[in-house]
Amino acid sequence: MSDYIVEMRHITKRFPGIVANDDVSIQIKKGEIYALLGENGAGKSTLMSMLFGMYEPDEGEIYIRGEKVQISSPNHATKLNIGMVHQHFKLVQNYTIAENIIMGMEPIKKTLGLFPTVDIKKANEDIRALSQKYGLEVEPTDLIENINVSTQQRVEILKMLYREAEILIFDEPTAVLTPQEIEFLLNIIRGLRDNGKTIILITHKLEEIKQVADRCAILNRGKLIDVLDVKSTTTKNMANLMVGREVSFTVDKKEPHFGKEILKVEDLTVKNRDNFEVVKHVSFSVHAGEVFAIAGVAGNGQVEVADAIAGLADAAGGKIMLNGVDITQYSIRKRTMEGISYIPEDRQNYGLVMDFTLSENLGLKEYYKEPFSRKGILNKKEFDAYADKLIEKYDIRSGQGKKTVVRSMSGGNQQKAIIAREIELDSPLMIFVQPTRGLDIGAIENIHRQIIGERDKGKAVLLISLELDEIMNCADTIGVIYNGEIQKIADAKTLTTNEVGEFMMGVKQHG
Repeated sequence: MSDYIVEMRHITKRFPGIVANDDVSIQIKKGEIYALLGENGAGKSTLMSMLFGMYEPDEGEIYIRGEKVQISSPNHATKLNIGMVHQHFKLVQNYTIAENIIMGMEPIKKTLGLFPTVDIKKANEDIRALSQKYGLEVEPTDLIENINVSTQQRVEILKMLYREAEILIFDEPTAVLTPQEIEFLLNIIRGLRDNGKTIILITHKLEEIKQVADRCAILNRGKLIDVLDVKSTTTKNMANLMVGREVSFTVDKKEPHFGKEILKVEDLTVKNRDNFEVVKHVSFSVHAGEVFAIAGVAGNGQVEVADAIAGLADAAGGKIMLNGVDITQYSIRKRTMEGISYIPEDRQNYGLVMDFTLSENLGLKEYYKEPFSRKGILNKKEFDAYADKLIEKYDIRSGQGKKTVVRSMSGGNQQKAIIAREIELDSPLMIFVQPTRGLDIGAIENIHRQIIGERDKGKAVLLISLELDEIMNCADTIGVIYNGEIQKIADAKTLTTNEVGEFMMGVKQHG
């Protein structure tokens, strides 16, 4: 019997214009937590997609429990007791949570003693019990299209747990979770390992690797750089190997110089689709040359504040002023033209058209203007020239350059494309919502530098993030939101991480 439950030997996988994995060999022991670390586009997800049967390697061999296998499909992987939680959710939007989880493994009952039908009542009860057991509470009858991103993540994890997989692949599982939920999930992962499961963890969060992983394989541009024992290495060493250079964990920024008021939000109220107030009488302003960050635990109204300013959600009350102009009733395009750039939380549903090319996506905000179009006719050459410029300037990596369909790009490079497009609009107000979610340390460092760079150019920056470190690093002014209300607005230098955390949890009130 082999010492290893998973062996991938000399794996090579090519896509048009790119070698995603270049002669990679890894060995994973039964019952260990094995982390895969690398920049966005380094080939981590591709490697694991082959283990889960979504791709087949062009070269190399896969062994499971010492036996050579050719994993032809995810169904085949499931039969080998391999499960995978994907970074980009694979859920049917108009199905319920329970229907998504049981798909392909439906509990069956006989109607009238004859006709086999899905026992949805049992499914709902099973999913409710499973979700409570792992502290991943969901309402099984909710439709996927009506739940938020962090609940969708829970559904993906529950899908795998429902199938009782023995080899569990987590692809960026904490990217959308709050700090409290992350801690809980890491405990779940430890518990699964203690129960004899083998965990493969793809993450950009070095601290998480330090907390739970036994060993860590580092990939860089498709090649395996090193395999490290996590206990005996530092996060700095891992980061430097991953990026191939020295990485800074802090943001280098000068003292801010505030200019005129760019954004003024007065008494803003936003209701959700159930007519419930999720933002309650919020007021704040952002000046030129200022990074104003809204800190809060997920689901406390911060994303709805951003959506209302950008025009994705209607204001039920209050006023939004941009450079002295009341834009509360403006359309999204009119707000963009008035001077708003918006990097949304959900990059795939709101930031990009997934089946358009990179060139088309980079021109999305300006396609109706010259030189991109004249008299309603698009000028493809202008789109391509503009795309080439942005790909170079923002280091957007893709297999076929500007012709790449964005669906095939890594999450980090999709995010780079959105940020490039929005920065190039040169808007007075830039709204960043969860700008570094799911990104590696090198990309995070780069985006933080861009945020500070925009502020230093005199832009007003509104930053909304669940990452407290990101807020403390980047913000000049911090507003803390809890239960739809602003609890505190203060100069970032006057607040400690603990104080912000207490306001976020509602422990401190309006200090």
